[in-house]
Amino acid sequence: MASVAPCRHRDEHGYLGLVSVDEPTETSGQDLGAIAAIDIGTNSIHTVLARVLDRGRYEVLTREKATVRLGSGGGDMDTLDADAIDRGIAALTRAAQLAVERNALVVAVATSAVREASNSKAFIRRARDEAGVSVEVISGVEEARLIHLGVLGALPVFDRPHALIDIGGGSTEVLYGTGDEVTASRSFKLGAIRTTRRFFPDGLFGEGPEKARSRQMRAAQAHVASALAPFATAVADLPAEVVAGCSGTIETLAAMARAKAGENGRSANGSTMTRRELDAVVDAILEATSLDDLKSLPGMEPSRADIIVGGALIVQGAMDAFGWERLTISEGSLREGVLEEAQARLTGGDTAHLADLRRHSVEHLLIATDEDPDHARCIARLSLAIFDGLERVHGLGAEHRELLEAGALLANVGLMISHSAHHKHSYYIVRNTDRLSGFNDREIEMVAQLARFHRKARPDEQRHPEFGALSLVDRAVVRTLAGILRVAVGLDRSHANKVGDVEVLVSADEVSVVASPAEAGGDIDLELYAGAANTNLLAEVLGRSVSVSGAA
Repeated sequence: MASVAPCRHRDEHGYLGLVSVDEPTETSGQDLGAIAAIDIGTNSIHTVLARVLDRGRYEVLTREKATVRLGSGGGDMDTLDADAIDRGIAALTRAAQLAVERNALVVAVATSAVREASNSKAFIRRARDEAGVSVEVISGVEEARLIHLGVLGALPVFDRPHALIDIGGGSTEVLYGTGDEVTASRSFKLGAIRTTRRFFPDGLFGEGPEKARSRQMRAAQAHVASALAPFATAVADLPAEVVAGCSGTIETLAAMARAKAGENGRSANGSTMTRRELDAVVDAILEATSLDDLKSLPGMEPSRADIIVGGALIVQGAMDAFGWERLTISEGSLREGVLEEAQARLTGGDTAHLADLRRHSVEHLLIATDEDPDHARCIARLSLAIFDGLERVHGLGAEHRELLEAGALLANVGLMISHSAHHKHSYYIVRNTDRLSGFNDREIEMVAQLARFHRKARPDEQRHPEFGALSLVDRAVVRTLAGILRVAVGLDRSHANKVGDVEVLVSADEVSVVASPAEAGGDIDLELYAGAANTNLLAEVLGRSVSVSGAA
């Protein structure tokens, strides 16, 4: 008997609250219903609505954000003012309506602003009575744990020692972990709103002289350093190969850094921001002479402009205190962590899938879109065998091997739209899906292009703008991997997994791909013919003739 796991359910009175699930349900990818995870923060209320598929798998249906500024009350966030409560209840009502439309279980958690406010019970009562949402106020430690789950679902850091920082409006969470285990964590009363209000009460562009403004900056920096120092000392010996940065503040600063570098990737997830890049962004912020100027800075989220200084000083202070040289941006945070845990409890699952996050998400997309996943797995297997056999020729590494596998598995997902030009549809699906967790924007683009060029026209800078937009190095990688993939596609021409072992023989001017049937005496003539017909791109890339033959 599985242990009782809490989930959210609408009771006979219409309230969304806790129920128990006693037995996990064995599933095979079917729709298990939906979950609405609601993060009630100091600055914003975020809702993510997802359809649960099975253990470790869900599909995001929609995301909603409402900037409500619950932490705008008096004092040091010790009171929620009436207008802020009204805005919060309105946002929760809209979120609940989304949940009702999908008959979704609702998990709503509140963080710093609500847990610290003396009148938090009034907000919680109105959320229940007016919006029909039961709100759970979580501790800072629990907040850090759930953020950790969200990060693990967004970045491939499960098997590497890592740290994370999440800067909210009222608090900042810092955590060190390995796998899904938390080694150390701390919640600080430092936040973008809280710090801005305390040290810049008249705003960054108040009437005070430049000297006064400089004094405020130094005071804010000293306050941040003092707050972080004890924990920084305590974790000084803990390893962190990757430091994940999440929250709207960090995403905004990273977007500004990318804009300064002339980068316009669709997704920030997996991108990095160095301390030098952060300092350049902060300098640009401080050079602004008005709030309108600040809002107009490239990459700035206008609704966050008035609190960005407080958040930026916390990021700088944390990088100094903990000795971090760069942050890897995670689009997974608290609400994704709430969702991860809710779906695991609902399905009787665990977080083991996060150990192989990228492969898991590729399989997820494959199963959801490809009617012949066995064919995809076959060409992935053959592609990797050819890649490994050519290792000393192509000089590519493990990260490229992983991209090849993903591209091979997803090459035919476009068939769900149309057989005609399905390679183009595959590109679109892979490029625009939100199911590929753990890949950054550049990697998704390269996987999408492998799917695009697994057949038909060879990649060309002039004819294919997306290919031309890649760096010279990445173009070379895509051409090499696409050349390998094309041969592998031919070797499963019948979609019957007839080819077993593949041996690659390399000489100074020739590459021989030698295929053996999966079953003794099996007929693979069609596969050999199709494989040989698909060698042109690979031969061009390697500067050698390429032949395909059967084993003697």
